[in-house]
Amino acid sequence: MIKVLLVLHVFVTIALIGVVLIQRSEGGGLGLGGGQGMGSFMSGRGTANLLTRTTAILGTAFFVLSLSLAMLYKGGTAENTAAILNAPAQNAPAVPAPASAPVAPALPQTPADALPPPAAPAVPAPGTPPAQ
Repeated sequence: MIKVLLVLHVFVTIALIGVVLIQRSEGGGLGLGGGQGMGSFMSGRGTANLLTRTTAILGTAFFVLSLSLAMLYKGGTAENTAAILNAPAQNAPAVPAPASAPVAPALPQTPADALPPPAAPAVPAPGTPPAQ
């Protein structure tokens, strides 16, 4: 039942988007319908009334279907997997890392971390004369 309503809801949504897009726009938007585009099929006034009535019917159907689907999903049980969030989590088995795998170096957190460490000053070996 839910799947049938969901498919019907998608069709109503697509039809509603199409009907809204072919309406004549007051602000000069898409305005694909009316006037020259419809030819002599209907007058501009008749087309506007038909599209307005169709938009109202599809809008009402959209809201009724939305509320119906919400109520059906709310009344569902935890075993209902129709909702994506109700599906059980699939845990992948943990695979231990091989012991001989090289460890990747950590990425620098700040620009100062990206610089190489400063070189230590050369310390002469004991028993050698200092260089002059």
